[in-house]
Parts: sequence; structure tokens; C-alpha cells
Amino acid sequence: MEDEETRQERREKKLKKKHERLPQHGRGLAQVYKDAILKRLRRGRKKEAG
Repeated sequence: MEDEETRQERREKKLKKKHERLPQHGRGLAQVYKDAILKRLRRGRKKEAG
């Protein structure tokens, strides 16, 4: 049964990664762009998306 558990965990990780790659829609989208822009600004880049 332990093997079944690890397979389930692997599946969940895979699905999570897949989900993170999917384009975000709705309210979350603004947050995603905001985070991306803030990350860029912190790195020292002056360019902003949009």
C-alpha cells in the first residue's frame, strides 16, 4: 500500500505543476501579473509588462 501512496503523491505533484502552467483566469490573473511585475522590479529591471 505504501507504493500506492507514493504514486498518489507523485500524481498530485504532477497535477499541481500542470495546473501552475495553465493560464490563470479571473481575479487570480491580476495577482499573477502583479507578482510578476514586482519580481521584475525587485531584480532591478525597469521594464514593466503592459
